[in-house]
Amino acid sequence: MPHFRHERRVSAGMADGLSSPFFVCGVDEAGRGPLAGPVVAAAVILDFRRYPRGLNDSKQLSEDSREALYPRILDQALAVGVGEASVGEIDLVNIRQATHLAMARAVRALNVAAHFALVDGNDAPALPCPCDTIVKGDSVSLSIAAASIIAKVTRDRLMARLHDEHPGYNWRSNKGYGTADHLAGLRTCGVTIHHRRSFSPVHNILYGDESGTQLSNTLIPQDS
Repeated sequence: MPHFRHERRVSAGMADGLSSPFFVCGVDEAGRGPLAGPVVAAAVILDFRRYPRGLNDSKQLSEDSREALYPRILDQALAVGVGEASVGEIDLVNIRQATHLAMARAVRALNVAAHFALVDGNDAPALPCPCDTIVKGDSVSLSIAAASIIAKVTRDRLMARLHDEHPGYNWRSNKGYGTADHLAGLRTCGVTIHHRRSFSPVHNILYGDESGTQLSNTLIPQDS
């Protein structure tokens, strides 16, 4: 289960000499793999003494559990920031760089400046503060777990709203991932402004070739 050991390690090693508290944020994203919609990142600074119980990697929680934890995180966290990178940015700079943009925007959106960030994964983005990466960080760091929930719920709600505008792709259920029903919708209804044209299933429908290289024809929804 997630814990505060990584946050405490960083705080103990870097807070010496500071007259004010040392703030460590957790950072995670949702939506690297889908064929449609933005990539969303969140940054969360938790109070070690007061935080929601039951935090975990968002992928290990049910939708109901994530929705229940979301307002509790907003209420009890010291600061929460959300950032996103648009479909246009994803197509322009690639999904890796767009994810880094979203993470940096999330950290900048914090109303309490973070001194250090713990980032899920093994690919360090350029942030407004120093950072460490932690593979599977959302399963071991409470701050990253909280960020994963905020990012996931924010993006899922966005995709549900987009579903109401474009019901032919079942985004309310598949969240924009390349599931069978989404691919069937692409063939039947065509490509929308919310689709990532650089991702191969969308690119192939538009241009009839295999030159789109950002993502293979993966049908299983999962966030990195």
